[in-house]
Amino acid sequence: MTGLKQTQSRLKKLKALWARGESLLIVMQNNPDAIAASCALRELANKTAGLNCQFAYGGTIGRAENRELAHYLGFAFHPFAEVSHQKADLIALIDTQPQAGNNPLPEGVQPDIIIDHHPAIEASRGVAFADIRENYGATSTILWEYLTAAEIKPETPTATALLYGIRSDTQDLGREATKADIKAIEALYPLANKRMLSQIQQGQVPSVYYQMLATALANTKLYDHCLICGIGDLDNPDMIGEVADLLLRHEQVDWAMCYGFYDDQLLISLRTQDYALSAGDVARNIVQKLGTGGGHARMAGGQIPLRANERSTPKCARLERAIRSRFLKSIGIKTRKGRPLIRIPRKNGSIS
Repeated sequence: MTGLKQTQSRLKKLKALWARGESLLIVMQNNPDAIAASCALRELANKTAGLNCQFAYGGTIGRAENRELAHYLGFAFHPFAEVSHQKADLIALIDTQPQAGNNPLPEGVQPDIIIDHHPAIEASRGVAFADIRENYGATSTILWEYLTAAEIKPETPTATALLYGIRSDTQDLGREATKADIKAIEALYPLANKRMLSQIQQGQVPSVYYQMLATALANTKLYDHCLICGIGDLDNPDMIGEVADLLLRHEQVDWAMCYGFYDDQLLISLRTQDYALSAGDVARNIVQKLGTGGGHARMAGGQIPLRANERSTPKCARLERAIRSRFLKSIGIKTRKGRPLIRIPRKNGSIS
């Protein structure tokens, strides 16, 4: 049983679980797919079970498109630290899983619901309701199927968000998209607000964005067929994924890694066009015994926790060297000496 029939069967189980409470805390990974899927779950829970829903996220909603999407939807998205998860009757994790390292749910708190499209991890076992479909390109596609199974026509903002979420996570169906994702886009497109979709995709950015981008490019080195960028300290953790996407467009590379430091963590993003290796497997190799990581065949990430005030210590510099070495070894590159991606003009106009 697959696709819509599978979803119809699981919807019955989900409704039975919802009957146990009156409130639902939706904890998300903060990206367009997660924001869109979370809003679709809210609409589903509200219309089928009358649940009061609250959103919580970790880190920041920093990427321009994410901020524009959140503003358009008009809901209150709260940092997890500002909500009382103990007061919620039920907790749902969307586009992430327990102990994955990319969500704010404390290790001792077990969610009641997981809906995700990343590979299943051990910590997800035993959860009352888990719908994990790693063969789907986006979690938003799964939630669209739930709305369809419930015979709910999504409201225009939800439809717009879902359409953008699927397009974003699959890079307009060019990355790990499936027939289910294509079918969802075909159904959602007539329901979406195209003007708002365009506005979301062209979200405005501040001057500091360009400074951070310049710093990232200046700190990027080419190693054979891959690029590695150590972006340094971050105000916006979403930037590492954005830079990794940009670097993979280089005509000579099929792997890109970007990493940076945010909130006592070293964050890593991987992108690849190499179909012989899985980015998720490479991410796990990089962070082994140091932190958490994983993802899909073409895109992945990882997180390595740091102790307080450890950022400027020699240990942190050794950690950077270690992840670069592990990455290069994992993708079969022997050279350890890269060359700068770009040459920076000197003050007198010459090129260094």
